[in-house]
Amino acid sequence: MSCNYSTKIIDPIQSRCAIFRFKLLEKKDIEKVIKRIADGEKLTISPGVMEILYEGSEGDCRRAINLLQATGSVSPLITADLVSTIISNTKPKDIRIVLDYALAGDFEKSKEKLLDIMLKESISGQDVIKEVQKEIWNLQIEPEIKVRLTEKTGEIEFRITEGSDPFIQLQSLLASFVLAGLGRA
Repeated sequence: MSCNYSTKIIDPIQSRCAIFRFKLLEKKDIEKVIKRIADGEKLTISPGVMEILYEGSEGDCRRAINLLQATGSVSPLITADLVSTIISNTKPKDIRIVLDYALAGDFEKSKEKLLDIMLKESISGQDVIKEVQKEIWNLQIEPEIKVRLTEKTGEIEFRITEGSDPFIQLQSLLASFVLAGLGRA
């Protein structure tokens, strides 16, 4: 068996398995694999694609190969725009705008920008949460507030995973950012 999250495997199965944990690969290693596959499949990779594939896969070689395969099924010319469309990930600057609005106390603009991102880019609530978790540490706020917001983000991620409506949960998260910006987090 192979999985990305061992916590999703029930304990009785885990107790009967030998668990091997693998670290994520470095960019140079994923580049080698992607180039080998691209040569074998006669795919042309444009400049900048490797960076996007690596960021999109987050060091997971299997995901990088799947992204290459999905992109290659559309066109033998693999461009940065095509890979970005296939990945359909949030852009850090877009999430930063959402968070900046919220921290400035403008819940409505923050919510509108979030909805715009999710609908126009077809971004899932899970993907938004992951990007918010990364962006929290780039915010110009007190470390204690960053910790509280990270905790709230984890709580919201859990609720989404358990089946709650992602947009409602993300609005709740934005309200936490609004309160943090007002000094009441």
